[in-house]
Amino acid sequence: METKTRNNHIGRKISRIRELRGMKQETLAEQLGISQQAISNIENSEKVEDVKLEEIASILGVTKEGIENFSEEAVFNIINNTFKDNSSNNNNYLCTINPIEKIIELYERLVQAEKDKVAYLEKLLDKK
Repeated sequence: METKTRNNHIGRKISRIRELRGMKQETLAEQLGISQQAISNIENSEKVEDVKLEEIASILGVTKEGIENFSEEAVFNIINNTFKDNSSNNNNYLCTINPIEKIIELYERLVQAEKDKVAYLEKLLDKK
C-alpha cells in the first residue's frame, strides 16, 4: 500500500478553502487590507505567519487549525458520506441533506456576509 505524505502547504489550503467559500482573491485581500498580489504570494507560500493565518481564518469563517488540518480528501469523504446507496442493484440514492436547513444555512451565511461588508465599508468611511 502506498503511503501518502500529509500536505502541509498552508497557502494551497488557504486557496482551496477560499475557492470553496466562493471568495475571490481580491475580496480576501480587501478584507485583510492588503493587495491581491499579496494574497497570491500567501497562497503560493508553504508557511504563513500565525497572526496572518488567524486573520485569514477569521475572514474565511474557519479556525486556524481548520486551515492547518484541511484535507481535500476529507471534503470528498464528507460529500460521499452524505449519500447512501439503498440498493446495490438499482442505484437508488437517498439524500440525507435537509434542503430547508441548507437554504436557511446559506441565507444566514449570506446575511452575515452582507453585514460584514457593511461594517467594513462603514469602517472605511470612518477613516476618511
